[in-house]
Amino acid sequence: MTELNRLTIAEARDALRKGDVTSLELTEACLAAVEGAGALNAFVHHTPDLARAQAQAADARLAKGDAPAMCGIPLGIKDLFCTKGVPSQAASRILQGFLPEYESTVSQNLFDAGAVMLGKLNMDEFAMGSSNETSCYGNAVNPWRRGNDATELTPGGSSGGSASAVAADLCLGATGTDTGGSIRQPAAFTGITGIKPTYGRCSRWGIVAFASSLDQAGPMTKTVRDSAIMLGTMCGFDPKDSTSADIPVPDFEALLTGDIRGKVIGIPREYRMEGMPAEIEKLWSDGADMLRAAGAEIRDISLPHTKYALPAYYVIAPAEASSNLARYDGVRYGHRAKLAQGDGITEMYEKTRAEGFGHEVQRRVMVGTYVLSAGFYDAYYNRARRVRALIKRDFDEAFAAGVDAILTPATPSAAFGLGEMTDADPVQMYLNDVFTVTVNLAGLPGVAVPAGLNAQGLPLGLQLIGRPWEEGDLLNTAYALEEAAGFVAKPAKWW
Repeated sequence: MTELNRLTIAEARDALRKGDVTSLELTEACLAAVEGAGALNAFVHHTPDLARAQAQAADARLAKGDAPAMCGIPLGIKDLFCTKGVPSQAASRILQGFLPEYESTVSQNLFDAGAVMLGKLNMDEFAMGSSNETSCYGNAVNPWRRGNDATELTPGGSSGGSASAVAADLCLGATGTDTGGSIRQPAAFTGITGIKPTYGRCSRWGIVAFASSLDQAGPMTKTVRDSAIMLGTMCGFDPKDSTSADIPVPDFEALLTGDIRGKVIGIPREYRMEGMPAEIEKLWSDGADMLRAAGAEIRDISLPHTKYALPAYYVIAPAEASSNLARYDGVRYGHRAKLAQGDGITEMYEKTRAEGFGHEVQRRVMVGTYVLSAGFYDAYYNRARRVRALIKRDFDEAFAAGVDAILTPATPSAAFGLGEMTDADPVQMYLNDVFTVTVNLAGLPGVAVPAGLNAQGLPLGLQLIGRPWEEGDLLNTAYALEEAAGFVAKPAKWW
């Protein structure tokens, strides 16, 4: 058998059920891999004792034949998910020392199914970033390299630690969250699969909020099948979340037939951006050819309001962030600044937030507060909400016309070097989300699938966007694309 930490979730599940391996053996292999991968800075809070206890409990369940699909599977949990008794900081200094007394619904669903938590994963602070360079823990590092170049590359963001850990085989899968592409962009940068489900499919309860109408949890895994297995455990109705959808959860894995004959795949002309690298253009074209060869009809479509998506997103998301982050004031939990004699509550707020929030979070809070302020609310926030409705209508009309899924690039480039965007205008960094934010604005499911390598040997991903609540159909199309692309490359170990 291959090194245990290199198994997929599906392979490990089958081996566990056959008795070929124990969860404790799987867990020890992953813990050893985590221990040897400090250079990646993917895991930021380690929970080996908890992992071993959960693995032993999983082995007991397996012995009794009580084995849900995720039973005994070692995972990493993004630091945005509150985990009972384990530091949950959202990669921010302002939540240093915060130990939740409760478990997020998504992580609870996984643990109820017997999954094992190896530890908490690095991320951009409060999920604000596209490169994992805003974390209080320092940068997460992509396990991939540009040929023989030793430059450290970004694993993407905000779920950069999750992407790095899965790509480097430190865990068999990881939780991520996606507000504007934070599952799909890092998945594409690291050669793994990541799905952002329909808004409301996974509970947001116990996940530190960034932008409440956009945030959605999802799995980050080595294969499409693994994403189907893990997503089925993560989602479900939660009465504690007012936006959670009370609709049945299908067996996503059972829907993976690979048969997409007769399916209509839309190619939106507005995603052909000026200056798009030739490698991305070719990958997109090759992806369409693969789906056509599998029996799908490829149809050019128009999503005319796409060009307004980024500006609308970067009004709505900071507005919601400024509202959500107002609770971090140094009063009830988290960091509180030391005050000078005579300082009042205003000084406490100012000093606490100045010390606790990083520059990107401060920037977005200020932008959000500005667009919500008297005199600018209609000019910015309400206008962005109207644009959002038009973007959703574009997708609704495409699906109503018979389109089953939409194929686009996942990112405008391969992974870039850490620090290479430091001196760039922040808008340049925001452009990393150009292909992904529309999905969050419209509340749709989207999945990133690795489909090739660029000239420097770095992974490139394609994105498929599906109809709301039809993740099973979307994953099946992604499965057909995965089979056709045959992506099996792994990063050469240097860490």
